[in-house]
Amino acid sequence: MNIKGLHHNAYRCRDSEETRSFYEDFLDLPLVDAFEIGETKTGRETEALHTFYKMDDGSFLAFFEVPGMLFDFKVQHDYDLHIALEVDRETLLFMFEKGKATGIETRGIADHGFINSIYFRDPNGYVIELTALTDSAESHAIEAVSQAHGKLEQWQLNKSN
Repeated sequence: MNIKGLHHNAYRCRDSEETRSFYEDFLDLPLVDAFEIGETKTGRETEALHTFYKMDDGSFLAFFEVPGMLFDFKVQHDYDLHIALEVDRETLLFMFEKGKATGIETRGIADHGFINSIYFRDPNGYVIELTALTDSAESHAIEAVSQAHGKLEQWQLNKSN
């Protein structure tokens, strides 16, 4: 099997326009498609709008607004759900200042060793992380891949249930 890459991730949104404003106006991801869904693949009637925001690598962040379907929108904890997007160092610093200047909750800059990150919260409660690779990212990746299975095995043995 050859998985070529990510086409899109899709999330629920409260309101398509407020979501567009954050992703297109603030993050500068262009809205490239929006279509209504009136019937599911199983033939049930529905009312949904599916929107797509394009990233430079050709993949998309997508959202569903489904007014008639309950969804528990909540302020997500970083460990529960966050969307991490890679940027260059200059963009990271620019977006940090832009977030502060526009009054959007902005956290960071967090030094994770191989990346530096800043964090925002979108109108749906999702945490958006912008990351910029550091000079040690490549050496970290080489070391990490050689240790990943062993660290997972150790975690499984030691974790408390």
